[in-house]
Amino acid sequence: MSLKERLEQDMKEAMKAREAGKTRLSVIRMARAAIKNEEIERGHPLSDDEVLQVLAREKRQRQEALEEYRRAGRQDLVEQMEEEIQVLASYLPEPLTEAELTLLAEEVIAQVGARGPQDMGKVMGQLMPRIRGRAEGSDASRIVRELLGRMN
Repeated sequence: MSLKERLEQDMKEAMKAREAGKTRLSVIRMARAAIKNEEIERGHPLSDDEVLQVLAREKRQRQEALEEYRRAGRQDLVEQMEEEIQVLASYLPEPLTEAELTLLAEEVIAQVGARGPQDMGKVMGQLMPRIRGRAEGSDASRIVRELLGRMN
């Protein structure tokens, strides 16, 4: 079952369970709308990888909002964002740990034959498809930069 089909099925189940006012149903509807908008923008139905990208972006936006709400002392909105993040996370693959991400980065560095910081683009180009939806690009970039910096 594709990720889009799973979202549709989960939405139907949430509606049948009379979760109309609940977070889960509203987040699933929002995710489906974001996916549909992305399909319209790209001009083709999204693959599961592309759907994962959309869901990861939606989760990241909520995490950023969560930090803002915490700074503003808005506990009600903090709780809402945490619930929404949990729902989105349930559709994403298990996140990579720092150690797993470092190991993957080391493998890619060896595969592309990177010799230093000048090869950052080659390494990131190969690494990003492998970690999509499982780690932030900023974390991967930081780790790759550290590993390549040690080569000099």
